[in-house]
Amino acid sequence: MTLNESWLLPEGIDELMPEEAAQLERMRRLLIDRMNSWGYQLIVPPLVEYLDSLLTGTAKTLDLQTFKLIDQLSGRLLGIRADMTPQVARIAAHRLGDTTDILRLCYIGSVLRTTPVAQASSRNPVQLGAEIYGHAGPESDMESIQLMAELLRISGVTEGLSLDIGHVGIYRGLAHFAELNEQQEQALFSAMQRKALPEINQLLDEYHVVEPVRTMLAALAELHGGDTVLQKAESVLQGAPEPVLKALNNLKLLAKMCQQRLPDVQLSFDLAELRGYNYHTGVVFAAYRLGFATAIALGGRYDDIGQDFGRAQPATGFSLDLKKLVTSFPKQTEKRSVITASWSADPSQLEAVASLREQGNIVIFDLPDSNVQTEKALIQQNGHWQVVETGSNTRG
Repeated sequence: MTLNESWLLPEGIDELMPEEAAQLERMRRLLIDRMNSWGYQLIVPPLVEYLDSLLTGTAKTLDLQTFKLIDQLSGRLLGIRADMTPQVARIAAHRLGDTTDILRLCYIGSVLRTTPVAQASSRNPVQLGAEIYGHAGPESDMESIQLMAELLRISGVTEGLSLDIGHVGIYRGLAHFAELNEQQEQALFSAMQRKALPEINQLLDEYHVVEPVRTMLAALAELHGGDTVLQKAESVLQGAPEPVLKALNNLKLLAKMCQQRLPDVQLSFDLAELRGYNYHTGVVFAAYRLGFATAIALGGRYDDIGQDFGRAQPATGFSLDLKKLVTSFPKQTEKRSVITASWSADPSQLEAVASLREQGNIVIFDLPDSNVQTEKALIQQNGHWQVVETGSNTRG
């Protein structure tokens, strides 16, 4: 790299300038306060952990996304977190595992990924999320979805919000019913994700999948759309095993709750939506806004996540990248006063400056050989420090 290129950032790594950084900080405070008002306790997991802890259980799927380094103190391999959810699960199971009550935790922090998760996405997002531990019913899934929608509205996504909802248990239950081995299940899963109907039918023939499960699996890729999809699925999956019918019933209950609690949000259901298949165990959901192809928030159920930490428990939650929402967050309309003060060692002036800052004003010292231009200045009149109008335009 030449000297002229030394200021360049790695591909997919971005930074925020003062205005955007201020927007993000205001948004962060509002969102954390709102999560607190729902009963979610804030935790701060570490940026790095031992790799075997960071990639425990279903979090092994993050292996290729995780930067690795050697700990100079222990000689063990460390990982820089690519997702904070597994860390929160560890804390919930190991550090806060004594409670028998439902546990609500929230978090915010930077994560780092080896590759972008989507085209043109950041490799160093600021991840915010909320998780519920200890409840297995659709009500906690609904709480997660409702809280996610509320945070998105606070962030400025007030119109054109839509939700895409699926349930990985439907495909998983049918794959088990068809007696597919792991390799076959993964190959069919890949075709389902792409909704490649000819390939799906070819694989079902190749695996000698018999009726009625063959028709059920082939139909999944076409079961997407509004809530009428669930009625159609009820007919198609009539002879499915109990776990599949239970998963479908959960979706129906969730649809009814969403219509009641989020009447302004457009709902769609996709029974072949298998995002996070090796991680999630139940409902999965994604939030979209009008005009954007990629999701702005993701969530779902991941029961038994704490098993490898000694305490298996049901869990559901969501996460989002605050950087994606900075531009939609309403700008601050109230302008704080910017006041200049001459450089001085006068104790009374320093006290006046401290008092002004306590009141929420911005006070900038006019350093020697500088010429700060603001609309107000702190000057001494009749033995007292007072703020006066200067007639200048406020800088920046």
